[in-house]
Amino acid sequence: MFTRSPRCQIVPLPGRQVAFGIDGRERLRWHAGSDVPRPFFFPLIGPSGLPLTRMGHPGAPDHDHHRSIWFAHHKVMGINFWGDATDAQIRQEEWLAYDDGDDAAKMACRLAWYDGHDPAPLVDQQLIVSVAPDDADGVLFEIQTSLKSVADSLELEQTNFGLLAVRVAKSISARFGNGVLTGSSGQSTEKLLFGKPSAWIDYSGSIDADVTEGITYFDHSSNPTYPSKWHVRDDGWMGASICRDAPVMLTKNDPLTLRYLLHAHAGAIDMTSANSIADRFNSSTSLRVGRGGKPHHRNSISRLP
Repeated sequence: MFTRSPRCQIVPLPGRQVAFGIDGRERLRWHAGSDVPRPFFFPLIGPSGLPLTRMGHPGAPDHDHHRSIWFAHHKVMGINFWGDATDAQIRQEEWLAYDDGDDAAKMACRLAWYDGHDPAPLVDQQLIVSVAPDDADGVLFEIQTSLKSVADSLELEQTNFGLLAVRVAKSISARFGNGVLTGSSGQSTEKLLFGKPSAWIDYSGSIDADVTEGITYFDHSSNPTYPSKWHVRDDGWMGASICRDAPVMLTKNDPLTLRYLLHAHAGAIDMTSANSIADRFNSSTSLRVGRGGKPHHRNSISRLP
């Protein structure tokens, strides 16, 4: 599926899936088919070649809406875009750009949020992602998303549930494996981190016998709630809660842009390394889609100067 060069590649697949590869090996996949109520990424592959994320809750059959890495929100004008027992859907409307390169593989697409009854969407969402190699065969998965209301304004109501969530593999959760939650303060466990502000949260544990790996989830300093308060659980998931303390208004003419970074890494959390990655991420400029000059001329993804 992947060739020898460039180093980082993106391959569209049937069923509205997209595979991201580094050095000839798949490391991440996007799923946007019509058979699920919202798109998601699965799996995120760690340095050992094993998935660091999972589909669904290991012990709760009513949590199948936990799909690895996904966007959702519990209350949008009272409409539940979080669980599956609802008509609300998030759909991919079109892809905007696919970029291969030696430094990173990038994708941009446009999503829309529908309440399940009105044919017009409530929210337009642009998603740009970049998948790049890191030391020790790690992966740096950057996520930038912009949301705007189709109407003049729309409220994302106050809730713990939203906007970007990550469900880790069973064996690196604290409850079902031997995983450890760690925040940028150095504190650990759900009890000390739930609802507390943190520049980043890490989940690391034994992905296999004698193999420890993890995911560090970074908030960006440009996000309006940075450092965000976190919804984290010992049962294996984490999310930066942008609406934990107050609702957030979306408008038609001023999109809300959020930036996050997931680092799939070998070994347990290294505080020095994580803080260094956070510094580099916070100093980086945002991603943008450059339009092709003529019909069928490809768009490109670059960073603002």
